[in-house]
Amino acid sequence: MRCRLTRLLAVLAALALAALCAAPAPALASPDARPRWVWPGGVAQVIAPFERPSHEYGPGHRGVDIAVSGEHVVAPDDGVVAFRGTVVDRPLITIDHGGGLVSTLEPVDSELSAGDPVARGSVVGTLASGGHTPPGALHLGARLDGEYIDPLGLLGALERPVLLPCC
Repeated sequence: MRCRLTRLLAVLAALALAALCAAPAPALASPDARPRWVWPGGVAQVIAPFERPSHEYGPGHRGVDIAVSGEHVVAPDDGVVAFRGTVVDRPLITIDHGGGLVSTLEPVDSELSAGDPVARGSVVGTLASGGHTPPGALHLGARLDGEYIDPLGLLGALERPVLLPCC
């Protein structure tokens, strides 16, 4: 009886592993779909990449620093201004895009106020200085349900990994 139970558990574990290996990975968008966000600086150039911290308070770069083609910064997508002000030594603007998705742009001087609606590609402010971003660059952060994510996936610039069969 014990041998049958052990064999049954081994078969169930093998079936579960096979199902996990065969399941497709979720995608942000199909390769043919347009990216969800537009580049807020007008240039598709990354100066410093996203570096996921090992834990909530660990070191890392919780966004990307990107080039800016002029002085204007635009909203990456439709949303509502959640915050505009100065944090530590840098002016910033945070936009709530709905569905738990929030973007932060810094350093950005803006005349907008919390509650103001913004449209994808509309000017939300001008590039300022301050913080850790190199001069002439813009920091773009993204959070989904409070967790930092790599904004490049929303900009359509994140290379998708190729998953190999596991079994």
